Parts: sequence; C-alpha cells; structure tokens
Amino acid sequence: MLKKTLSIIGVGAFGEFMASHLYDHFDVMLHDPHRDLSHLNNMAHVGALMEAATADYVVFAVPVKCLQNVVDAIAPQLKSEQVLIDVASVKCKPRDIITASIPDGVDYIGLHPLFGPESGKDSIEGLNITVTGQDDDLKECFSKFLEQKLKLNVFQTTAEEHDQQMAYVQGLSHMIGKAFQNMNLPEITQSTHSFSLLQQMADNVKNDSDDLFISIQHDNPYSDMVRERFFESVRNLEKMFEGEG
Repeated sequence: MLKKTLSIIGVGAFGEFMASHLYDHFDVMLHDPHRDLSHLNNMAHVGALMEAATADYVVFAVPVKCLQNVVDAIAPQLKSEQVLIDVASVKCKPRDIITASIPDGVDYIGLHPLFGPESGKDSIEGLNITVTGQDDDLKECFSKFLEQKLKLNVFQTTAEEHDQQMAYVQGLSHMIGKAFQNMNLPEITQSTHSFSLLQQMADNVKNDSDDLFISIQHDNPYSDMVRERFFESVRNLEKMFEGEG
C-alpha cells in the first residue's frame, strides 16, 4: 500500500526535526528556498514549492509573518481532500489566514507541538501536542495518529482556548528566559534547585529563532494583556522595595 504524501514547507530546525519523525509514516517532500536540504535526501524528496503543494498533507512550518504569501502562492494548486496543517505557536491567526484563502473541499488542521528539537532530542514519546480545527472527525483522526503512531499526549481544543493559555505558558516563559539570557550572568558554582530550573528554562529557548519569539509575543491576541499583568507585577515589587528604603 502506497504511503500518503506529506510536504513540509519551511525546513528550519523544527521542520527538519519534524521530518525525522514522519518519514517512516509518509512519503515526505521538503521545500525551503533558503536552505540546502541535500543532507536530508535519505529521508525525503526535496522539491519546488508547487510540487510541495500537491501533497495529500501540506504542512506550513514557516514564520506566521510569511504564511499569507505562501498560502496565496499555492492556493491555485490545491485540490479537494487535501489537508493543510500549520504548526505555529499561535493558532488563531494562522487559522484565519489559511481558511480565508483555500478553495472549497480543502481541509485545515492546526497543530502546536509543545516541544522542539531541544526538549525532544532524546524522545518525543509522552510529550504534549495541541490539535485544533473546525472538523471534529478530522481532529479525531489526527489525534489517533499522533497518539498511536508517535506516542504523543494530545490535547484537543479551540484556537481561542489555545492562544489564551499559551499567552501565559509560552508568552511568560519565553520572555523570562530571554531576559535571563540577556543578563549575561557570571559563572554560577553554588546553585539552588529553583535557580537551576530558571537556567533550564533559559537553555530551552536559547536556540529559538527571533521569528518564533516575536510570533509568540505579537501574533497571539492575548499576549499584550498577559505581558502588561507581568510588568505591573514587577512594578509593584519595585514599589515594595522602594518603600523599604
């Protein structure tokens, strides 16, 4: 039986990581105009954008700011029963871009793997992934594959509920991790468990692209509120210290 075809458009660190876990299950095709992907020929076919647009499953692993242009470019190539998938860290904006631009008969699923090449380098088994979409049967089908084949822990939710929670989960953790890195701390030889967890959080985001960080902070409609609550809390702490002076 022939494998279904799956293309990944945008093969950065996460796109490559994703391909390494999918090529056993699909006939994988890769497209990225900015990278030489010849080292991945053992697991996937490298093709042009319009070729990638013909796959049964088309995965967008591009920055959200680039998504509209990519979707517009491939929309004329899309056929009924194809499924478009985004793996962005936010879900409302990609959903709106994709569903407004695709022809009738083409389906959409939003995925957010809550891990990456660093946190999943040893194994992805048991790690969390979010599934969103408007077709309950399709969400269930994808969830079963993710649970049974990739052994992931699946959360089915809406794009809005996802973004509300991620404004805290990723918005805060990535911001604190980046700030921690930017402090250029001296070498620490005496540490507490709490400090080690902070260091681990900073290490987990140190290789994330600026595009990812900006998307988490600017493309999530709920991030502004969470950031302001955080900064207000810090300002209140400063006032408390000033009161002790």
